Amino acid sequence: MTSWLGSDVRDRQGFHRFDGWSLKDRDPEAIKAWMPVWEWFYRYYFRVETEGWQHMPASGKVLIVGSHNGGLASPDTSMVMLDWFRRFGTERPAYALMHPTAWQTPIFAVPGAQVGAIQAHPKMAIAALQADAALLVYPGGAQDMFRPYSLRHRIHLAGHRGFIKLALRESAPIVPVVSHGAHETLMVLGDFYEQMQQFHQWGFPWRLDGNTGVFPIYLGLPWGVGIGPLPNFPLPVPIQTRVCAPVVFERYGRAAACDRAYVDACYEQVRAHMQSELDDLVARQNRP
Repeated sequence: MTSWLGSDVRDRQGFHRFDGWSLKDRDPEAIKAWMPVWEWFYRYYFRVETEGWQHMPASGKVLIVGSHNGGLASPDTSMVMLDWFRRFGTERPAYALMHPTAWQTPIFAVPGAQVGAIQAHPKMAIAALQADAALLVYPGGAQDMFRPYSLRHRIHLAGHRGFIKLALRESAPIVPVVSHGAHETLMVLGDFYEQMQQFHQWGFPWRLDGNTGVFPIYLGLPWGVGIGPLPNFPLPVPIQTRVCAPVVFERYGRAAACDRAYVDACYEQVRAHMQSELDDLVARQNRP
């Protein structure tokens, strides 16, 4: 059996290797152990309000598309997953793509794999959907989670269309999720990746891009001033999340996934839908 379907991959010392290439590392008991911690943050730290869960399919595969917020802490991600487990239990299979760099650090890799994180690779994404699981993706990646504070109300999917091709190929419904407040748990002043690349070419030895393609400078905990894509601890800002109505395309299948113009149109349909929902969420929160 291939590793991404669940073989027991071990390192040289014989210990199980949590590397994100298996769907079998997800552990419902580990999820249950984490839930009280997430519950405390949900109720008392972020004071989360959520809506729209009637749009989420009660069973079967689904591609959940989110907008990343709040730096590496990405607090809305864990809050959305807690809502998922509350409604569907820990046994219903749900996975989330995690950047390859995170899998190099055991402090992220081990608990990540146990709660359902898998490698951000097409093979793993396809395997999850073919197992009739829910799959959470953030197409904007690091560029999205570290977008400037001035763009905190902007849906930024970074032009990445792989999730559209995945949904078309696997005939998977897309359910977008947006949030308000999570990107205010730190203040990103700007992304200086291109400047740092130039400095590096000039011989400057410090290159903290973490293979993420971003080099933000931000204000937040615990550093005060964070330089580079460093882990952060989110500020206690209230978070609102919304599960949006599913996005349905006119046609699916491999032929549709290979049609570049059609993929572009589907991408814009999803992006515009998410932006409209986020605009409405922001406007509601700003009303007296």
